[in-house]
Amino acid sequence: MNHDPAAPSPPLAADLERLAQRRARAKLGWYSHASVYVLVNLLLAFLCARSSYPWAVYPALGWGLGLLLHGAGVWLGAPGGALYSQLLERERAALHGRRRP
Repeated sequence: MNHDPAAPSPPLAADLERLAQRRARAKLGWYSHASVYVLVNLLLAFLCARSSYPWAVYPALGWGLGLLLHGAGVWLGAPGGALYSQLLERERAALHGRRRP
């Protein structure tokens, strides 16, 4: 059997299970973060409605940016995600090309 040592080995079932669990935990964490964001900002909007100045928009925007970045990390850049997989394959191809004489 002619096996290329630079070629990635197929993932083991245990590795796939760990990756699936890690991705599920990351997504669950984002859903929790989004739920708390909505609840807290609804409360702030209610409190702000009793005020003459619309101050609740500032925490909503700041926290919303954090939620967006968290989501990008979970949905795009996490191990096993689409962007991560594309970059990993590109790096493997680049390294594999450098090893050839």
